[in-house]
Amino acid sequence: MPVINRIAEFHADIAAWRQTIHTNPELLYEVHKTAAFVAEKLKAFGVDEIVTGMGRTGVVGVIKGKTNTSGKTVGLRADMDALPITERTGKPYASKNDGLMHACGHDGHTAMLLGAARYLAETRNFDGSVAVIFQPAEEGGGGGKAMVEDGLMEKFGISEVFGMHNMPGIPLGHFAIREGGIMAGTDEFVIDIEGHGGHAAMPNLAIDPVIVSAHIITGLQTLVSRNVDPIRSAVLSVTTVNAGTAHNVIPRTARLTGTVRTLDEAVRNLMEENMKRLVPQLAQAFGAKASVAYRRGYPVTVNAPEQTQFAAKVAAELVGEERVNPQVDATMGGEDFAYMLNARPGAYIFVGNGDSSDLHTDTYDFNDEAIPTGVSYWVRLAERALPAQ
Repeated sequence: MPVINRIAEFHADIAAWRQTIHTNPELLYEVHKTAAFVAEKLKAFGVDEIVTGMGRTGVVGVIKGKTNTSGKTVGLRADMDALPITERTGKPYASKNDGLMHACGHDGHTAMLLGAARYLAETRNFDGSVAVIFQPAEEGGGGGKAMVEDGLMEKFGISEVFGMHNMPGIPLGHFAIREGGIMAGTDEFVIDIEGHGGHAAMPNLAIDPVIVSAHIITGLQTLVSRNVDPIRSAVLSVTTVNAGTAHNVIPRTARLTGTVRTLDEAVRNLMEENMKRLVPQLAQAFGAKASVAYRRGYPVTVNAPEQTQFAAKVAAELVGEERVNPQVDATMGGEDFAYMLNARPGAYIFVGNGDSSDLHTDTYDFNDEAIPTGVSYWVRLAERALPAQ
């Protein structure tokens, strides 16, 4: 695997950083120790500017190239937070924080970007500046949005931004990417149904919200199967159904909750509009009332065409075209790097984690053998985006 020799030399150092972060997982914005660890390393590397507290607990380091005739700054982003899962890997560096673990590889992402920062600060073989972005609260907290709203792009003059995530099932030394929507918009809904309670033995005197719920659940599936263009994608899942407290009582109310996942904004808008139209009408058909509270989560993660082609070319230069999938299937998982891509053009790529447990499981562990490939990609991406004069 043609990785950069210097990076291979300090592979063990990066793996040790990764395992230290893994042992001490932190949730959402409460990544104080991780952020301090990152800032300390950046300072030791001689990074020119280090800013903490971006987006509450994010860290940004700016590395200046040998020249700056381009005046351009490229952003490279990693996430730092863990998940509320109890670890069962049995590794010697397993989580020491009860109920928390790095089950998505953010420990590896942070360590790889630190490795890239070390190399770039040593060599500075580029024209312009590289902003290394360490983000909190990717796992549902919207840390990417918080950093953007805190002036991330403007403060550091970032013109393009790139992200990377490990992916179990993709072989080590391989990459995968696609133009357009690569990860889904993640929306949530709550449907409240109001009928008329009564005795379970006399349903004719009641308006049963449980029956209404069943018809709404079935009807909601037609929003995908009969409203969305079959060539495009959407997922609607009802995940909780709550009604009633006794065997012999028809309840007055019921509540449904769930998620909607889409890969472009037009379909996202269609799903919300049609849900709000369909649900009250179905309830009314039974003499009941229903309301929809629809909450938009992370936007669709959209890779810009030019930056996607560039990222795929850099990856192919590193590992060979046969190890880069430029048209990987999109995933219906969400990613708040979307907010950064909405603010600046860029691309999000998957790097292989090999044959590991799935993300967000209690036996998952980032594969340290992926480190040289990931760090080399970051370095080559920066150097190619900011060619030395």
